[in-house]
Amino acid sequence: MAVGMSIASEGGGYNGRMTSFVVVSCMMAATGGILFGYDIGISGGVTSMEPFLKRFFPEVYTKMKQDTRISNYCKYDSQLLTLFTSSLYVAGLIASFFASSVTKAFGRKPSILVGGVAFLAGSALGSAAFNLYTLILGRILLGVGVGFANQSVPLYLSEMAPFRHRGAINNGFHFSLGIGVLSANLINYSTQKIKGGWGWRVSLGMGAVPAAILTLGALFLSETPISLIQRSNNHQKAKLMLQRVRGTEDVQAELDDLIKASEMSKTLETPFWKMLETKYRPQFVMATAIPFFQQVTGINVVGFYAPVIFRTIGLGESASLMSTVVTGVVGICGTLLSSDRVCLPVFA
Repeated sequence: MAVGMSIASEGGGYNGRMTSFVVVSCMMAATGGILFGYDIGISGGVTSMEPFLKRFFPEVYTKMKQDTRISNYCKYDSQLLTLFTSSLYVAGLIASFFASSVTKAFGRKPSILVGGVAFLAGSALGSAAFNLYTLILGRILLGVGVGFANQSVPLYLSEMAPFRHRGAINNGFHFSLGIGVLSANLINYSTQKIKGGWGWRVSLGMGAVPAAILTLGALFLSETPISLIQRSNNHQKAKLMLQRVRGTEDVQAELDDLIKASEMSKTLETPFWKMLETKYRPQFVMATAIPFFQQVTGINVVGFYAPVIFRTIGLGESASLMSTVVTGVVGICGTLLSSDRVCLPVFA
């Protein structure tokens, strides 16, 4: 995607170009995708490391090393281990509801900042965990970070991106997610070789790197024009910001559409039911059906538990982690191939 690419006379008579300001802002915000991807990749890896299991889940470790009467799959049958893995997603689900309100009331930037800080704290606590309680508390904080970042970052990217390239820019979030998964897989493969049995601490603690980048970057991110209109009704400030992100002074057509959309949204008493109207039905169906069926395929479970799955079929600790590296590489290649002609339906 070339910086400076002309997008004049696009939908609705919008003018502008792909500015370096938009590119840098979106790259910084898309780091939120790395957070989610890193956690997907890192958790399954550390739960396959014997020193980690020996310290926090001794029953699982004992069954792995001594009990030859049960299958490898059943050796990981532990309610505490399930609590460790699922606590992040439960916390993320609950946090996403609060994140929606925070994003609406205070803007996209504060919501991204909360996500970065929560993930930073969760990474630090997980790395320094001395018992199961602190370990799970760290996971909960990670879930809060994921909940806020996953809610606010895609929205920020969509609102900052030019109309024609909105889908491609938003796809950067998913590409970042793939980068996070692959990075976690590589780190797990390296840290499990560390002598002394503390490599899992490095794996959990390295999540602080993208979290720090997102947190510091959020301090310098600019709020999106539509957010300025919705929260403060400051049309002049929104116009100046729109001129900056589009690289042109001729933004009146887009500004008028944003103001009109904001005013219309305030008149809707039940905006959810508005989406069910016939003219919005195709967009609504696609926007819900695609992520729903993507989730029920179980691909996230495979990505999360990949190292454990590979271990249960007989691979060793190192081989199972290397196998997850291969799946991470394939995932990134698939994202790159799909991003060539990606588009995002936009409500007119």
